Amino acid sequence: MILKNSTFTNKCTRCPRLTAFLTQIKVDFPDYYARPVPSFGDKKARLLVVGLAPGMHGANRTGRPFTGDHAGILLYQTLYNHGFSSSPESEAVTDDLLLRDCRITNAVRCLPPQNKPLGEEVKKCNQFLLEEIQMLPRGGVLVALGAVAHSAILKALQLKQAQFAFGHGCVHQVDSGITMIDSYHCSRYNTQTRRLTSEMFGDVFVTARKLLNPT
Repeated sequence: MILKNSTFTNKCTRCPRLTAFLTQIKVDFPDYYARPVPSFGDKKARLLVVGLAPGMHGANRTGRPFTGDHAGILLYQTLYNHGFSSSPESEAVTDDLLLRDCRITNAVRCLPPQNKPLGEEVKKCNQFLLEEIQMLPRGGVLVALGAVAHSAILKALQLKQAQFAFGHGCVHQVDSGITMIDSYHCSRYNTQTRRLTSEMFGDVFVTARKLLNPT
């Protein structure tokens, strides 16, 4: 892959609906980050975890992906369990947590109303996702948290959606030397309904670790 310099900026206003929504959020919650959220982690990582979008009281509040909300509890604990994080908890951008050989981003960098981005918004943010994917070395692994992330990755790589059906635990070869693993999103709804258990989620990262360090 050809590495491109990142064009992401937290001042991005490509999506009028999202920009207006964040402007109102900042009025309602002056202490919230309420801007496009940057990726977090090792820029030389072989593992890239792709979520949906910042959570209202999580990344939208703190400015770090999956930090401060329910979904982040399971994600960071699981990353820690499998050696990808220095701590089982991500509390704030000011803590000393480090990701090891891992990076986290979102398909859409801004908080969308009702946590539902429009297709056009995913498309406008897709360049930023492609740049993150291009940072992966040969042998790298993508973990897609949910169908929107799965679809956004395929769109970024200009692959046909019909050829790569989403399914929890499914493994796809999506580019020369790059593998994608699907997972249900670690949202409160999925974990509370037991659609996704901690064991199921952990198995995804067991697979990721085996792909990164084959024996």
